[in-house]
Amino acid sequence: MLQVYEADEAESAGAGATIGNMVGPSTNFSASGASSGDALLQVIDLQTHFPIRRGLLQRVVGHVKAVDGVSFRIGVGETLGLVGESGCGKTTVGRSLLKLIPATGGRVLYRGESVFDQPAGEMRRLRREMQIIFQDPAGSLNPRMRVASIVGEPLEVHGIATGEELRDRVEQLLVRCGLWKTAADRYPHEFSGGQRQRIGIARALALEPKLIVCDEPTSALDVSIQSQILNLLKDLQEEFGLSYLFISHDMAVIHHICDRVAVMYDGRIVEEGDRDTIINRPTHPYTQALLSAVPEADPRRKRNRIRYEGMRM
Repeated sequence: MLQVYEADEAESAGAGATIGNMVGPSTNFSASGASSGDALLQVIDLQTHFPIRRGLLQRVVGHVKAVDGVSFRIGVGETLGLVGESGCGKTTVGRSLLKLIPATGGRVLYRGESVFDQPAGEMRRLRREMQIIFQDPAGSLNPRMRVASIVGEPLEVHGIATGEELRDRVEQLLVRCGLWKTAADRYPHEFSGGQRQRIGIARALALEPKLIVCDEPTSALDVSIQSQILNLLKDLQEEFGLSYLFISHDMAVIHHICDRVAVMYDGRIVEEGDRDTIINRPTHPYTQALLSAVPEADPRRKRNRIRYEGMRM
């Protein structure tokens, strides 16, 4: 089912497109697929604002509303694609719901538990269930640590394995992610970009999570390597029953891996629906403009570019 959120009637009218079935952001997640009872994660009116400070005393003179009232849900074993141009707030959503950066307002429910209200001890337990794969595989790996320590650190911190058992589990994770056992003794700089991302995936899998935030995990990789990483993520999802929040600006990647798609613009979700509906029959003018910016594989074919006011193209 398609949901289109009315953010600004005047702006939409100025885009010269007809918008049908306009509805406001809703916390009734049954409208967008599975019922609320089937939801692994529910994000309700999430807001993350950053202060603007000026002057000698660094007084707050305003706020950047990076995320401004975002709501969605992710079902068990489902992949939700969060798509939008650079700077629209996609990464901030992913990091806010994991409490990697503080949210200004809203609620995040994981299996019905409020993530933001958890004390430190309970949050430690929840972190075993929710992990993240970062965009830059080189920047997310400590260059001073061997791969065995990088992948094994979550297991040690949570008291799951030590000694030979830890080494065995690290090697199993590396092999499952397409590397070799002896990779555990090397440093990150000895690997290619795709191999480093496989190490990041192995680290995210170490605690056997149920939800993984994939923050543009293929954007820094070559096209041929992208397909390998995407296929690996799909295989792991089927094997372990994982749910993904897949953040990307690449519509081809979103079409390949996602079940549903939410389109973000200027800190808000402007349209949400199943993958084929969003890509083949977009309703919101921003979604139409975003899709029109996808390059054509055939140089003889000309795509009719649609401009949307404020879009960074």
